[in-house]
Amino acid sequence: MSVTKIHPTAIIDAKAELDSSVEIGPYSIIGANVKIDAGTRVAGHVIINGPTTIGKNNHIFQYSSLGEAPQDKKYRDEPTLLEIGDNNTIREFCTFNRGTIQDKGTTKVGSDNWIMAYVHIAHDCDVGNHTILANNSSLAGHVDIHDHAILGGFTLIHQFCKVGSHVITAVGSVVFKDIPPYVTAAGYDAKPHGINAEGLKRRGFSADSILQIKRAYKALYRNGLTLEEAKIELAAMQATTPEIVLLTDFLNVSMRGIVR
Repeated sequence: MSVTKIHPTAIIDAKAELDSSVEIGPYSIIGANVKIDAGTRVAGHVIINGPTTIGKNNHIFQYSSLGEAPQDKKYRDEPTLLEIGDNNTIREFCTFNRGTIQDKGTTKVGSDNWIMAYVHIAHDCDVGNHTILANNSSLAGHVDIHDHAILGGFTLIHQFCKVGSHVITAVGSVVFKDIPPYVTAAGYDAKPHGINAEGLKRRGFSADSILQIKRAYKALYRNGLTLEEAKIELAAMQATTPEIVLLTDFLNVSMRGIVR
């Protein structure tokens, strides 16, 4: 560890492993079995407990608590994990808990995520890449957030729910069911309100692809079809529109049912 990058008031456990380029701010505490890779900056008053691994070039702002024991009454000090990838921004007062042995044992946050203040990520969640979790979003246990999803401020996700890729939720949404890819959802409880067309444009989807995704949305929500009937129609569409595969794959693994 470079003494020039670790503030003298920080407490670093002897069993922590920090790359020499890691920066640790004043009064932060880095516990045993924490591994932090190159270029990551940890501001002041942050507590990171292990077992936790944090990748490269993350910026963790002040007062966050990462890798703490899960808020699960069944937890009995098992050595579960928190894994955080690369290039994430984690703003003030975020709380990420480790996993539980009742599930996969690991809470995962991927790479290139923008995670805003007061976000809570509970045990056994799996957050993908390039997501945005706005202020005060909260994930209950066992939640999956897929790539490029955006959660509006104060969005609450019920345990075991899945949020598909390219989804966007409105401020204050409360989600009790899975949200399929591309869908805009809002309300308490959350309902579908079309597709995230603007987000798809910004990510380089062609006008034709967006049109076909709109057709798929209508098959799923507007044409009076049952879910099984809609799946058959979507399966036919995916032969000419590869983007629909993401939607059909999601529907095939959804366990809680989808927002309707």
